[in-house]
Amino acid sequence: MTEAFCCQSSDGEQPLYTLLICRDTGCQSAGAEAVQVALRDEIARLGLSGIRIKSTGCHGFCEKGPLVVVEPGGICYMCVTPADAPEIVASHLVRGEVVTRLVYQDPETGERIARYGEIPFYKHQYRIVLRRCGRIDPEDIDDFIASEGYQALRKALQEMTPRQVIEEVRRSGLRGRGGAGFSTGLKWHLARDAQGAPKYVVCNFDEGDPGAFMNRSEVEGDPHGLLEGMAIAAYAVGARRGYIYVRAEYPRAVHRLRVALAQAEKRGFLGENILGSGFSLDIQIKEGAGAFVCGEETALLASIEGRRGMPRPRPPYPAESGLWGKPTLINNVGTLFNIPPIILRGAEWFASIGTQQSKGTKVFSLVGAVAHSGLIEVPLGTPLRTIVYDIGGGPKEGRTLKAIQTGGPSGGCIPAGLLDLPVDYETLARVGSIVGSGGMVVMDETTCMVDVARFFLSFTQAESCGKCVPCRLGTKRMLEILERITRGEGQEEDIGLLLEVAETTRQGSLCGLGQTAPSPVLSTLRYFHHEYEAHIREKRCPALRCVALITYLIRPDKCQGCGRCRRACPSEAIRGEHGLIHVIDQAKCIKCGACLDACPDRFSAVAKVSGETLRVSDSPVPVGSNDW
Repeated sequence: MTEAFCCQSSDGEQPLYTLLICRDTGCQSAGAEAVQVALRDEIARLGLSGIRIKSTGCHGFCEKGPLVVVEPGGICYMCVTPADAPEIVASHLVRGEVVTRLVYQDPETGERIARYGEIPFYKHQYRIVLRRCGRIDPEDIDDFIASEGYQALRKALQEMTPRQVIEEVRRSGLRGRGGAGFSTGLKWHLARDAQGAPKYVVCNFDEGDPGAFMNRSEVEGDPHGLLEGMAIAAYAVGARRGYIYVRAEYPRAVHRLRVALAQAEKRGFLGENILGSGFSLDIQIKEGAGAFVCGEETALLASIEGRRGMPRPRPPYPAESGLWGKPTLINNVGTLFNIPPIILRGAEWFASIGTQQSKGTKVFSLVGAVAHSGLIEVPLGTPLRTIVYDIGGGPKEGRTLKAIQTGGPSGGCIPAGLLDLPVDYETLARVGSIVGSGGMVVMDETTCMVDVARFFLSFTQAESCGKCVPCRLGTKRMLEILERITRGEGQEEDIGLLLEVAETTRQGSLCGLGQTAPSPVLSTLRYFHHEYEAHIREKRCPALRCVALITYLIRPDKCQGCGRCRRACPSEAIRGEHGLIHVIDQAKCIKCGACLDACPDRFSAVAKVSGETLRVSDSPVPVGSNDW
């Protein structure tokens, strides 16, 4: 892994070993706390000294959690359980020997890779935003300070004017990481020059895309990093009060932010007369109620003000008239995390990363039908192939890559044939998708693209605030058409109708939710038109996903009459005694697939089909009989 910064221990003395234990939401749910307790107890039992155990944020390789990294050496242990603690302590901490069975194993070569930075998942990343995640204790301000924390704020306040800070950000080429990709420096310039006081700075931490967890992990792993970015932004535009609008569904992130706020105020990095500069800033946390539309900036502001979270027409933009009608700067979590390294390293350094128009790196949550899922950070312009195969390990064993969905409900589905495209704002827009906030879902041949469009439309339709007619009714009509198609009731004219309603919704909606809601529909129609035709003309789902279009059958020539499928059926839809060919009563079948899972592979007697006709028995007959 190539890291932009090196984080070091905050202790006065360098410990003999430091154990970095991921305590992010994912690893925590997998039992990280019990692992930490077991390691601590084993170290105490043996009376070992000079060993530091550090709770950290997300290491990124979420599916391999709980993760434990031992420094020095960067030895990464994966899927650690409390039962592994005695071996790790006795072997690694006492004898200096790596516990080989717990390190990463290459699925193709079988090679064991112990060092964190040499594991393919990390090797192809470049971490700026995530440089401290997994390396520091997020609730220890001294750990943050020891890793260059608050140095950028000190530099901005003591060596730069607000205009110089804005100019540095502008020259870096940083664009908003919340989805729109607007120039950050220009937005700051507009807020600085806007008339009116007081001015506000707001962090949009309302991450709501299905499958996205970038902002949550960034804040849980490095809360002071967000506060430092906000403080620099406030200084640049002349704000004295800030708000972090965070989803209430992120209790760990909220807790760590509150801890960080208290620590920063106590040390003089927030509050009155910060670092003796005369600049003051008060930051408050506002917990949202979970409305997806509040990710839209004007709806977010309305929610902070105590009103219903609904968007309003723009202009005026928040930089001119935001909170309580005053100039307000709104930036996404990922945008603000990029500010301190830009101030410390300079605009030229940041602009050297990425592409001509898309500078820097981007954090993505890589999930779905991919071998290695988790949180990643790569330079903008990195090919999709590198992300899916070199970092993600490709589709899961035996599967074939079909598409990559980027940008959440507002994005589109990119077919596998475009895998060599660079991931940047302009390129993805040209193929009908967006970078968005950073969600990236990998899909294989078992994914029905019509059903994918239906899923995302069901989300945006439910989350529409209903204020404008194009969004309120357009998403509803599109969803109705898609549901009809997936039920096998689609008509030839439905595709044309979908396109018409999608375009009307896109052009006529008030805010970004409605304007981008048709994207999953438009992109799947563009690249997977044949799947729509199969559903409509042949009443068939090629991916065998749409329940109304699939049938489970028992092949008489393969059935051995063992009864396993009958015993597994929850609806008692299967008839047949031992030694007789079994039969599925389609009127009772709930299409759960339990019979398919129960049938031994050596028999393969249960078939899942769509739009096919098989000769099957009408009633149980002896195994081997031709009377079917």
